[in-house]
Amino acid sequence: MADSMKLLIHSAKQVVQITDGNEKFLAGAQMKSMKVLNAKPDDGISIVVSRDGKIAGVGYDSEIKVHFRSVTFDRRVDATDLVVFPGFLDAHTHPVFSGDRVHEFRMKLAGATYMDVHNAGGGIHYTVDHTKRASEDELFRSLRDRLLRMFRCGTTVVECKSGYGLNKETELKMLRVLERAKRELSFVDISITYCGAHAIPKDMSEESATKSIIEDQLPAIARSIRLGEISVDNIDVFCEKNVFELDTTKRILEAGRAMGFRLNFHADELTAMGAAEMGASIHAEAMSHLEKISDKAITEMAKNGSIGVILPTTAYILRLEPPPVRKMIDAGVPIALGSDFNPNAFCLAMPMVMHLACILCHMSLEEAVIASTLNAAASLGLSSTHGSIEVGKKADLVLVDIPVWEHLIYQFGEHDHLIQMIVKNGNVAYDKSETSD
Repeated sequence: MADSMKLLIHSAKQVVQITDGNEKFLAGAQMKSMKVLNAKPDDGISIVVSRDGKIAGVGYDSEIKVHFRSVTFDRRVDATDLVVFPGFLDAHTHPVFSGDRVHEFRMKLAGATYMDVHNAGGGIHYTVDHTKRASEDELFRSLRDRLLRMFRCGTTVVECKSGYGLNKETELKMLRVLERAKRELSFVDISITYCGAHAIPKDMSEESATKSIIEDQLPAIARSIRLGEISVDNIDVFCEKNVFELDTTKRILEAGRAMGFRLNFHADELTAMGAAEMGASIHAEAMSHLEKISDKAITEMAKNGSIGVILPTTAYILRLEPPPVRKMIDAGVPIALGSDFNPNAFCLAMPMVMHLACILCHMSLEEAVIASTLNAAASLGLSSTHGSIEVGKKADLVLVDIPVWEHLIYQFGEHDHLIQMIVKNGNVAYDKSETSD
């Protein structure tokens, strides 16, 4: 055992471990059984963090004192009266863009649908026009600000998509911005998703757009990866009627798979078109939205272990019928949550997403937390290192001043007041007591 370690958190009244069995994800009835350590009257809970930023021990204060009695710590944090969660993972965001779409929010309140706005040249195309004109520095500065705001809400890992370029030059620009953030920002880990198939460019057909992606954009991305300029973890397609249909979606996803990308795409959001069935058939690791998913697709996703990434903010803002999450959980589909942060769904806070998931999608409190931690990590292929408070995993921790863990979701919109400290990779990256505001 090392003589010194980075951090000791002690005297916590609850530690929300999520699991202590090294599971890749939790599904079905498992999502109702979340592992929570509760302090005894005279014995709190401790977490030990090693020099490499990983969790080295979790247990009662008395046990940790004995086991680590010869160890000194660079920093000790008194967590008396605090609850400790794993850092949250936001499994679906579109955070690189310029401009806003508040005028479209007004249109939707007046009755316009998502596709009404899209077909009028708004929506994604409106943001594409603004993003094309923005410089890389401008995009990076706005991205950094948004990621910092997510972090202050307890999010320590974010899936970030491109997709407001739709051509080679702007998509590469967005991927370079994401790579810069991945390398320079220490307070968050980023899983980068290429989403060039987010919409059909105004001057292209579906077929010509598909050819552009497969024959132009993807080879250019491969070159940039070989040169060490960017990295890409996942590929996404907006599979929707009159956007990318089943056949073109499958072709693009399979081209991404051939490059080593994980398949993580928009499926069955606005139209029941069998997208999730197709995704399950090609063993997509994750599929998002799923408002219109079929019973057959639910069965196939459960069989293949595909993660369903649920985005309650979208159903809320677009006034859609929420996806059948209860049916999906009962069938054994692992469920993750994401904010879907973008100009159309401006929500940065995973505690608010969890609350909406409980109200709109009928998820339990335990299911919402698991979906925002371990299962969100699984949707990004990160559950061996993130998503639970277990020995050997990264020490991404959120310390919250609440009576019991349920209050983080119950107290809707109060996360800024409740979160006291955030630890990233074993380092105290945010301490509310040290901020001037």
